Amino acid sequence: MPTTTRRDRRGDTPPPRTGSSEIEALRGFLDYLRTSIAAKVDGAPEPRVRTAAVASGTNLLGLLNHLTFVERSMFLGDDVTDWQATFRAAPADSVADVVARYRDAVERANGVLDGCADLGAPVPRPRPGRPAPSVRWALIHMIEETGRHAGHADILRELIDGTTGR
Repeated sequence: MPTTTRRDRRGDTPPPRTGSSEIEALRGFLDYLRTSIAAKVDGAPEPRVRTAAVASGTNLLGLLNHLTFVERSMFLGDDVTDWQATFRAAPADSVADVVARYRDAVERANGVLDGCADLGAPVPRPRPGRPAPSVRWALIHMIEETGRHAGHADILRELIDGTTGR
């Protein structure tokens, strides 16, 4: 009888093997986290995907909706006037809608990043009226932001239906 390791049961995806340059490592880890959180939300059951499981009101679908706005703000220059509102998906939005919008924002952000060879340069599309952070800072911030919310998503998804792993 075959044995199942803890890793097999959890369906974990190991961290990426990246190139040796700084930009390859940063983008590789950011894309790994982006893929992980989108997969965590994709297929989560309604209505629990949008039901708050903690006192703060945080819910799984809202986390991905928020990250969509963060990606668009950081790399595409979109202005967000109410960050708290980004933690709630519209009632008419399905899980598939929110996941598709997130993946589209990531694809568009990567299109902008593909043209950035100098990590010290400012992001090409800064938010209106604000100084542009460096590409390096933006990538590190997005790794931190996405990683933090991916951890929240891990817990919320496990509470919803027992799904674990990255």
